Amino acid sequence: MLQAGIVGLPNVGKSTLFNAVTRTRKAEAANYPFCTIDPNVGVVIVPDERLEVLGKISKTQKIVPTAIEFVDIAGLVEGASEGAGLGNKFLANIREVDAIVQVVRCFENDDIIHELGSVDPLRDIEIINAELMIADLGSLEKRKASREKKAKTGDAEAKREVAVMEKLIPHLDSGKPALTCDLSKEEREVMREFFLLTSKPTIFACNVSEDDLAEALEKPDDHPMVAKVRKYAAETHGAEAVVISARIEEEMIDLEPEEAAEFLADMGVKDSGVSALIRAVYHLLGLRTYLTTGEKETRAWTIPAGAKAPQAAGVIHSDFERGFIAAEVVAYEVLKELGSHQAAKEAGKLRIEGKDYEVKDGDVVEFRFNV
Repeated sequence: MLQAGIVGLPNVGKSTLFNAVTRTRKAEAANYPFCTIDPNVGVVIVPDERLEVLGKISKTQKIVPTAIEFVDIAGLVEGASEGAGLGNKFLANIREVDAIVQVVRCFENDDIIHELGSVDPLRDIEIINAELMIADLGSLEKRKASREKKAKTGDAEAKREVAVMEKLIPHLDSGKPALTCDLSKEEREVMREFFLLTSKPTIFACNVSEDDLAEALEKPDDHPMVAKVRKYAAETHGAEAVVISARIEEEMIDLEPEEAAEFLADMGVKDSGVSALIRAVYHLLGLRTYLTTGEKETRAWTIPAGAKAPQAAGVIHSDFERGFIAAEVVAYEVLKELGSHQAAKEAGKLRIEGKDYEVKDGDVVEFRFNV
């Protein structure tokens, strides 16, 4: 299962957010640095309203959503790339995840100590990014020195690596993450072997106060701190910044869904932002969902973006891929509108697709196979 690592400076709301998305209290959320030392790992259900709708259409007995893993990683401090704080451990934990959720404090609260004495989201982001880039530069320079020796002997693979590193090093040195370096598809494949921290897809979670949530969700650019983070994320990472209130979501951990909805409605919002964050991270990881539905079960299945029909069938069972014949496909929105597979078939909306069909997010599929 792919993992997203939750990172940030101490006391910005990382552990609170982890508890919120995993619906647990596994992570200690205390008012001092390094209350998280060993990373907590939790399986997170990906919210998907389509399942309930399909369940009603099929009179389903069971609904099974899809999931991803979140990892709560210890807070980073300036100098982590040189071992400060829990630096080496922190960087090693980031290296193991597939995407990064960088939590940014966008609220003032005198009762919650900020490690640097004041709240400044862009300063906080730049501290983390600088440490990641310094670590990447050190890793690349060390690797380049060894690969250059091999390249001089005529080793083709070493030559390719050196050529890519010669692009990456000045790019990182200019303060830009490896993810945004102008590389060809082949060069990016080479870069993957370097396991760079700044090559991981990133999303920024703007953690706002309970009082600011409703307005920040509706008009994020009217919130001064959120607006700065959104602008920075787009310009430096080509990334998304979402608004959340980890504290509100954590308060709802023990509430039933109906109670939680009522709690949010009293605040004038439908969601604390965490559901939107989970869905955004799911897509950030390059994942998509197709759906199956019937009387026994309605289920969401995870596939990589661009997966062809046989590969998608193999997620259910290897026999489905091995003996793939065809896929009966109808778009979720069509099925929702028409109300049944039979109605979709009569309307000519139920398609038969072959092995070259690229399964789309929201496709409702039934596979034909023979083994």
